[in-house]
Amino acid sequence: MRAGKSTGHMMKGAISAALVLAAGQAMADPISDWNVPPYSLDLGNAQFSLGGSADGAVYTNEMDTDHTGATGDLRLTPKLRRDYDSGLGLSLQASILAYRGELSGLRYGGDLFEKVFFTLQTGLGRVEIGQADGAAYALSVAGPKVDPDTSIDDADMSFFRDPSTSHAFIDIFPLRSEVMASSNYAKLSYFTPRLFGVQFAASFTPSQGKDVVPFVNDGPSVPDRQKRIWETALSYSDTFGDATVKAYAGASMAHDAARTDGHEGLTDWALGASVDYPLNDDVKLSLGGAYRNTNAYAFDLDNVLAAGSTKATHVSAEVTYDSWASGFEYSTGTADGSPRLGVDGYETTIGYKINANLQLSGGWRHLSYRRDSGAFFNGDDRIGMDAEFIHLKFHV
Repeated sequence: MRAGKSTGHMMKGAISAALVLAAGQAMADPISDWNVPPYSLDLGNAQFSLGGSADGAVYTNEMDTDHTGATGDLRLTPKLRRDYDSGLGLSLQASILAYRGELSGLRYGGDLFEKVFFTLQTGLGRVEIGQADGAAYALSVAGPKVDPDTSIDDADMSFFRDPSTSHAFIDIFPLRSEVMASSNYAKLSYFTPRLFGVQFAASFTPSQGKDVVPFVNDGPSVPDRQKRIWETALSYSDTFGDATVKAYAGASMAHDAARTDGHEGLTDWALGASVDYPLNDDVKLSLGGAYRNTNAYAFDLDNVLAAGSTKATHVSAEVTYDSWASGFEYSTGTADGSPRLGVDGYETTIGYKINANLQLSGGWRHLSYRRDSGAFFNGDDRIGMDAEFIHLKFHV
């Protein structure tokens, strides 16, 4: 990309950010004290609550031609919970993706039921059974993100459409520095209490099935499907003076139940850390990052290779002041295979927390993909893309 064009993109990003700030300030004054709690209802000795979130984003991207669009999604998060005098807690909860645009709801592949799981909470830890996050993903640390939905790392929302498929272009190789091999497949997980800053967790996922209860379904009958997915994680969090330090290590291993030549069982691991430091009573600086290495080609669990690896690195920084946040992220990844893929990306984001329910963010994102054979839809082995976006999130 030419320097002049890159400068133009940066200027557009700055303009987008300025608009976000102005809109945030304008909206903040009349509704800063507005607060919508989740709906709640007592059902005998149990409590039912219904929360959720609604996302909407508008964007302009530049790939082959200028393109402006919008995307968004609607989630419902019902929860039924009962607490006992003994300290035992039982709950059933879910995350339902009631509506999604084609460029939203990407984290779990657009599933209607993203999560449905039972929880047993005791003084000795927490047990989860059902469609839930695995141990390594649940405890992951990957650095600060002003807006996790629009982050270039583990994005739930994209602003680039592949015209040849009409799907999100990043599906070809999504940057994700957290171990998420077991996705939202039905599993059994255990999380210890956090003692002296340390927490351990482990998950067992029998197969790639999504029938809520583990052991019921073997998942898709496709070559090289993974079974017996074990996932472990170790998390650490503590304060040192004014600084808060977090770190984690996560790993996942699995068996190839229908192996073909050139494929094998999964090996997936990651490390991450972050530090938060208050510069004064109003300003806080956060730094962090993560590294992931797996033999799943471009993080595709159905394509785990016997040779080569996929790597991803994410680093980020964030400054917060009162209800404002500004951050920068850089991510890079390579996928050994056919073709060999590479991707680099960076993003600047400014966010404003309008109240307890509303957050507004906006900024500029750049992604650059390359391959050693074949071509992208533009007819070249390289493609760069830029986007400016504004994102409003409402959640209860």
